[in-house]
Amino acid sequence: MQRFSIVKGDIVKANTDAIVNAANTSLLGGGGVDGAIHRAAGAELLEECENLGGCKTGEAKMTRGYKLKANYVIHTPGPIWRGGKWKEDELLQSCYENSLRLARENGVKSIAFPSISTGVYCFPVERAAKIAVKAICDFLKSDDFFQRVVLVCFDKETEAAYSNALKEYQKKYVE
Repeated sequence: MQRFSIVKGDIVKANTDAIVNAANTSLLGGGGVDGAIHRAAGAELLEECENLGGCKTGEAKMTRGYKLKANYVIHTPGPIWRGGKWKEDELLQSCYENSLRLARENGVKSIAFPSISTGVYCFPVERAAKIAVKAICDFLKSDDFFQRVVLVCFDKETEAAYSNALKEYQKKYVE
């Protein structure tokens, strides 16, 4: 998995073709990663998002990056954690898979993801990490299009959860 890395940092500063926004379904900005991306990209991002008609949970839509280093923003609304009985795992997996598909369809060779749904949407971080790592690694194993996929974690605890999930994945599926 040399094309996949996990780092601690600020996704807004990611040096990739696209960054993924853990958006809400309106796509009109919010808190956390969503708010940070909208602030950094500038007012043009909101203007473009206003014309997209929102986005369903688990799906993905793409805009330009405007003032960001990244040329594109892929917006994907993650699921709100409700105890795991409302298809939260499947919806979160779809966020990663649909974002990767959309990126590939648009010629995006490098992409950075945040930890989707683990902030105000309260998805358990360790559970989310396992889902994200498996979705990304499985996609990369079946498709050699991407040069680089980065998972950008906001803090050390989140980075540790994703790093542990990657080690677990490699033991289970690679060795």
